[in-house]
Amino acid sequence: MDSLVVIIYLAAMVGFGIWGRYKAKNQDDFLVAGRRLGGWLYTGTMSAVVLGGASTIGGVGLGYTSGLSGMWLVFSIGLGIILLSLFFAPKIQKLEIYTVSQMLELRYGKGSRLVSGTIMTAYGLMISTTSTVAYATIFHALFDLNKFWSVLIGGGIVILYSMLGGMWSITLTDFVQFFIQTIGIFLIMLPVVLSKSGGIGELFSSLPAEQTSPVGIGWQAILGYILIYTLGLLIGQDIWQRVFTARSPGVARWGGLSAGVYCLLYAVAGALIGMAATKIVPGIEVQDDVFVAVVDAAMSPLLGGFVLAAALAAMMSTASGSLMAAATVCRQDIVEPLLARKDIVPVTKDAAGSTPDRATTAGEASAAAEHGGAKSTLVKSLVRETGDEIRDSRIYLIGLGVVTLILAMIMPSVVEALTVAYNLLVAGLFIPILGGLIFKRGNIVGVMAGMILGSITTIVIMITMGIYSNEAIYLGLIASLLGYVVGSLVSKPTPPEVMAAWKERLNR
Repeated sequence: MDSLVVIIYLAAMVGFGIWGRYKAKNQDDFLVAGRRLGGWLYTGTMSAVVLGGASTIGGVGLGYTSGLSGMWLVFSIGLGIILLSLFFAPKIQKLEIYTVSQMLELRYGKGSRLVSGTIMTAYGLMISTTSTVAYATIFHALFDLNKFWSVLIGGGIVILYSMLGGMWSITLTDFVQFFIQTIGIFLIMLPVVLSKSGGIGELFSSLPAEQTSPVGIGWQAILGYILIYTLGLLIGQDIWQRVFTARSPGVARWGGLSAGVYCLLYAVAGALIGMAATKIVPGIEVQDDVFVAVVDAAMSPLLGGFVLAAALAAMMSTASGSLMAAATVCRQDIVEPLLARKDIVPVTKDAAGSTPDRATTAGEASAAAEHGGAKSTLVKSLVRETGDEIRDSRIYLIGLGVVTLILAMIMPSVVEALTVAYNLLVAGLFIPILGGLIFKRGNIVGVMAGMILGSITTIVIMITMGIYSNEAIYLGLIASLLGYVVGSLVSKPTPPEVMAAWKERLNR
């Protein structure tokens, strides 16, 4: 029965992917859902993309080993979404771009796109890998498949529905997945396991004080989570790409705030489930195995199947969103700039001698043609190009999807993979991106110095002191800040024309 429920869920995801294919008519549709999501869709898809394998499987596992304070990994993610939504999302939503690296180029001028794109692509691949590893454990438990086949089948389904309609397919599946994981985690799993463990009062009275304290893991560990995950959520391509889908700055602000609060509640729920699991399935050595073990021990096959589908929903939504992010950045910021290809066709000056505020994309030309616009040769060629753009995006998505599957087969831990991804992201890009929004004197020399020094420092520390060492993120951020500030102050400011174009874009 539980296997049947999951099979029905997987088939439904492919069905929604097919539906999304008919909504993706141009590049804007494929990459950012046409930039027209309203509050409900935006809140659901933002919640779904950030709550993946590490938040679900990893969050329950941390609750099992660390008690209530195991909530801080996911809690830090929620804090990041809240800060992004209140202070930055309305601003970056106005930029009408596709990637974080394009924001850096708009703000600082040319020169940083390749390095920042490389860091962001690696981040996206690692985030997708964490969720792939996580849902492979569920496929293994349900269908008794080895890791190879679990990764291949689960990953194949994610790649399939993602490439059909791009962000529209991902948005539709995410919205359904958001409701499934809400029902599965909050309305089924949490009350069932708390009841099986004797109730929340009995649970707290039977555990040692450090297990029931919200700060039991210590302030140093909590600070580490905040530095890695809260700061990482402020600048992740997978998160920004969802911000770009909002139809207005207001949707980006209040829809994102709602998603952030949802994440905070999800963090507490995961920790409580893990704590209850210590009473139901004691003695589990590998914390990533706790989730499936407590489902098997505490629930009927029907309820267990729905909860496992909820876990899959959380993992697959993050896997698809981060895979889309990696494919978008790889194409837009690495490969095509190296090949000197352009994704836009510049519009020439009009009869009055003025230049439009931005280029005409293939998608805009297609829309103009559909609504009776001028049937010029340029417009017709751009309409034909729309199909090529979507086709190329699908090729990148499939190619990086295969890379994700390979990484998932060799990656031992979802939390380990997540830590690597966020360490590189935060140390390499947080200072340059935040500086671009608040530090007027920042320039391209400072950006390059900050990215390179921060990334190299973090990699060296992770190799020498271990992936989980807090020094990796502390020293990486310090190195990035020094490189950014010193590099900016000892070199020429950003050219006035670049700053003027940046301010014009923000003031739309």
